[in-house]
Amino acid sequence: MSARRSRRRTGNPVPVPGRTLFAVSADGSRVHVELYGPEEAPAVVLAHGWTCSTRFWDAQIADLAVDHRVIAYDQRGHGGSPDVGPGGHSTDALADDLEAVLAATLAPGRKAVLAGHSMGGMTLMAAARRPRFREHAAAVLLCSTGSGRLADEARVFVGPKAVRTGGTRALLLAALPLGPVTPVTRSLLKYATMGPGSSPERVDTCARIVHACPRQARASWGRVLSELDLDLDVAELRVPTAVLVGLEDRMTPPAHARALAAALPEFLGLTELPGMGHMTPLEAPEAVTAKMRELVAGHLTGTATNEKEDAV
Repeated sequence: MSARRSRRRTGNPVPVPGRTLFAVSADGSRVHVELYGPEEAPAVVLAHGWTCSTRFWDAQIADLAVDHRVIAYDQRGHGGSPDVGPGGHSTDALADDLEAVLAATLAPGRKAVLAGHSMGGMTLMAAARRPRFREHAAAVLLCSTGSGRLADEARVFVGPKAVRTGGTRALLLAALPLGPVTPVTRSLLKYATMGPGSSPERVDTCARIVHACPRQARASWGRVLSELDLDLDVAELRVPTAVLVGLEDRMTPPAHARALAAALPEFLGLTELPGMGHMTPLEAPEAVTAKMRELVAGHLTGTATNEKEDAV
């Protein structure tokens, strides 16, 4: 059974969910969830990063939904998930939303492979202590992410450390509108977030996803990222965990991935992708999807149970 598809303006196929629903988080926030693929198949849950949406995972969804149950959701304030008021942006809120998604889509005890990119990976770290996370997580993939010191380690800006750190903080906190996608904005986005060899089509796709993120949500979550400290939570991520990073990542450079590798209790291995930047699922979709399939084969195949899909 394959995912039904529409077509984006570039002509590339876009997966169409078999079902959508809203999960309700602990504070009442509504989280948009999309479900693809056979209900009884091994489950994969996808958590996207800052300024992105479920569309960031289109390549993974199109491949995996042939023989997996794929569950993708929009972080609050992104895509189809409404933004929230003051106080609704925190790593605890990210963990709450993930727990709500798991409760709405997986039957009690059903395991899944959980994959997170950037802020999505931070979501998995933030949820590591949560009972529902431990109930459902069979294995984890952390893509292009870190547990803290994001502004200190970023390499988007050049010059003395104070300039690099200050520039990154300003970038994270900026609430200015990005405006239309143009050759200039595409070029800037490619420099900051993608590898030098990224194709124009993939750069354009990335730009359209990022530019669609509401500016207030972008700034609110940027503030959370600027103050991120999840080092203690990494030690609580007691499920088999693989880490993947692009060697040209300026936003979360490989130093973050290597620090995670050293701290994870059940570390499975580090994949470093030459020439790739921060947007690895979009830049290197085959490598990211292959890693997900590897985790399913090693930690999940044969464990699927009846799925819970109660509208919440």
